Amino acid sequence: MTDAPRRTALDALHRTLGATMTDFAGWDMPLRYGSERDEHVAVRTRAGLFDLSHMGEITLTGPQAGQALDFALVGNLSALAVGRARYTMICEAGGGILDDLIVYRLAEQEYMVVANASNAQVVLDALTERAAGFETEVRDDRENYALLAVQGPEAPGILKSLTDADLDGLKYYAGLPGTVAGVPALIARTGYTGEDGFELFVAPGDAERLWRALTDAGTGAGLVPCGLSCRDTLRLEAGMPLYGHELTTATTPFDAGLGRVVKFDKTTNDGDFVGREALAAAAERAATAPPRKLVGLIAEGRRVPRAGFSVVADGAVVGEVTSGAPSPTLGKPIAIAYVDAAHAAPGTKGVSVDIRGSHEPYEVVALPFYKRER
Repeated sequence: MTDAPRRTALDALHRTLGATMTDFAGWDMPLRYGSERDEHVAVRTRAGLFDLSHMGEITLTGPQAGQALDFALVGNLSALAVGRARYTMICEAGGGILDDLIVYRLAEQEYMVVANASNAQVVLDALTERAAGFETEVRDDRENYALLAVQGPEAPGILKSLTDADLDGLKYYAGLPGTVAGVPALIARTGYTGEDGFELFVAPGDAERLWRALTDAGTGAGLVPCGLSCRDTLRLEAGMPLYGHELTTATTPFDAGLGRVVKFDKTTNDGDFVGREALAAAAERAATAPPRKLVGLIAEGRRVPRAGFSVVADGAVVGEVTSGAPSPTLGKPIAIAYVDAAHAAPGTKGVSVDIRGSHEPYEVVALPFYKRER
């Protein structure tokens, strides 16, 4: 017998809106409300509202919380300023990626780690184990938060109408406590769409009130509710990795072209952290002779590649697609793939994807496929 999927505080509301629901990482989540293409375009041109309450929040408090995170993760979190956030990763001792994370420093001795839903328990267990030697408490806060995101060029204007918080002064990858539509929230300028926007961490009991207020405030700006399907095509166009696809325990941050998140020059713990030795070796491999590189692929035809499809050149398999979908913005199918270094340069021709026995031509391009104008 399988466990019933968990439901967010907004579950009943999603159903009244006619959402198509899907099981995602053990949660019943909205896949789409109508046309996923229309939802995608709304985020690119106006604004979209997402329920992301499946994400996993873990809080570390205490005088050595920062040192514990420096040891547990690849980043230098003790150097993070209060009110700022950082994209980072947690790796195995062998260098493989357990999850990619966003860490918020909420106070001098308080951090919030946000993990992917599918890995939240793994991350919680690893942080608890790795923090054991430090003066810090690791707390599972997954039941204490609902997470709403408003994303798109109209997002700042919509949110400004509901809060007195200084949104103009809120930088990308920063967060501040505030009140939105009368609801206490952590207002973070973060997202997974390639657009400007905000993620709002609130108590589950306040989630529906906030959703309705955002919906009302966004009516004139063209805001629409959005599901996980368009969130995936948005992040794909923006070249953002997805755990289980571009990132796995079989890949290191350097394999994924994200070696910049690994900070070897930490001042705490004598610079030691889990995976340091293996990651130093991975950094050297990536700098000298990388076996494969993560690249973008744009179709010359109309057939859509999917994760696991082979990338072929000169009759030989030279890579594998990790994510693929039609791109509403480009009007063509796109993919992210790990490709042999010899075929990874942007502009490389003669590369194809094996789509059910048919070799469809693709061009290698640099990531991201889409970058918003600032």
